[in-house]
Amino acid sequence: MHPESHIIKTALISVSDKTGIVDLAKSLHALCIQLISTGGTASLLKEAGLPVMKVNDITGFPEIMDGRVKTLHPKIHGGLLARLNNQKHVEAMQEHGINSIDLAIVNLYPFEKTISQKGIDPETCIENIDIGGPAMVRASAKNFEWTAIVVHPKNYHGLLEQLQHNGCINLAFRKQLAGEAFAHTAYYDAMISRWFAEQQGIAFPDMLNLSFAKDQSLRYGENPHQHAALYGSFSSIFTQLHGKELSYNNIMDIDAASRIALEFDDPVTVIVKHNNPCGVGIGETLSEAYHKAFATDTVSPFGGILAFNREIDLPTAETIHALFAEVLIAPSFSDEALALLTKKKDRRLLLCNNDALKEAINGNHIRSVAGGLLIQNEDAQLLNNDAVRIVTDRHPTEEESKAMYFAWRIAKHVKSNAIVYASSDRTLAIGAGQMSRLDSARIAVKKAQDVGIDLKGCAVASDAFFPFADGMLQAVEAGATAVIQPGGSVRDAEVISAANEHQVTMMLTGMRHFRH
Repeated sequence: MHPESHIIKTALISVSDKTGIVDLAKSLHALCIQLISTGGTASLLKEAGLPVMKVNDITGFPEIMDGRVKTLHPKIHGGLLARLNNQKHVEAMQEHGINSIDLAIVNLYPFEKTISQKGIDPETCIENIDIGGPAMVRASAKNFEWTAIVVHPKNYHGLLEQLQHNGCINLAFRKQLAGEAFAHTAYYDAMISRWFAEQQGIAFPDMLNLSFAKDQSLRYGENPHQHAALYGSFSSIFTQLHGKELSYNNIMDIDAASRIALEFDDPVTVIVKHNNPCGVGIGETLSEAYHKAFATDTVSPFGGILAFNREIDLPTAETIHALFAEVLIAPSFSDEALALLTKKKDRRLLLCNNDALKEAINGNHIRSVAGGLLIQNEDAQLLNNDAVRIVTDRHPTEEESKAMYFAWRIAKHVKSNAIVYASSDRTLAIGAGQMSRLDSARIAVKKAQDVGIDLKGCAVASDAFFPFADGMLQAVEAGATAVIQPGGSVRDAEVISAANEHQVTMMLTGMRHFRH
């Protein structure tokens, strides 16, 4: 006997996700396949008028311990694991009265859904750890040649197509289903492992289990010759309303822009290009904020990503409509704004669920390196107020303080070495990603000069300490009168002395924000 000529005669159905299961069971019954089921699934199928054999009718043993033990029995697992082309297996089945189970349709207790509930107690979480389900899934997947295993409702249609052809399932489809089944149990166990670690306050366990469901396939990665896919819950945070599909680089920039927008309570516009902000502004309205952000750099925003923290209304839409932007992100769009902005068919419009975003960026930050992963908790803190101090003779004015804090918020999100010039409501110039902090300061000044921005009286933020006074003096020469930086250099005294000499006010934060 060959697996591809093995006619499916029995199906064991035990599912938590009951999407489409009644219709599937009806189709299986119409194909003269005997239905075996457990608990709530059996009741559902019986209510639908289907003949169902209960598991305890097969095992001769009742469900016990509140249903913890029901399918863990040789007559079930023997039926799932028997190789029908192995004479010893067939003889063992005959000796012990075990019948083959040709098809298993099983998915697991909703552990992920359970632990996501606010205030859920640990005992309820533990009771939603499935034991019999994973055992049946793994047994069937191991014996995929003789027991086909289906864990996802998305495969019901393909299953029926195969069965309606000749009552059999080809080997390629069996292997596909088995692979998905093992991925299903691996994902499930990884969730449980992470939950136990969290319950014990273990941030970095000795054995790290990461498991993510594919969100979507991507056309390519950073470059067209690279393959790529997106995993996780991105699409539960961002909902695309319009435009062509998102690219790998779009997604990176969407993440960067949306995180910056979260830093502000006032109406804000954030413009990002290649993962760096090229302009940020706040105002009474989004239109006002946009004009301030755009003025920082009038060249880079073309083809950029724009994020807002308020609904985009018609006046805002009219303001930004002429700009060629890859993506616009906001918590909502008015109907009038949508009608205008969707006139450009390739422009992507995304809704951002800010509450979901705040929760999502509270976890760990993961980067791949050769042969492994680097993991750290997110850089979620802006300042340690206990460490902040003014170290110069001159203290900042109220306006200078606001400008320093604005610049510091942005510097946190700029690639190192980062230099940000700002007023109290907008960025004025940004220098990003240079090997020398002095070069970042110079580049930012040059960009300000290119668009005619006067830096006189502004604040400057540096994501890490000035190792020498020259970088700070570059900013002072450009017009900065207030400096915010972490401090911690062996030459701090030299830098502070230079600031005092030029009557500049300086705040040390005691906290740096490297971003590589």
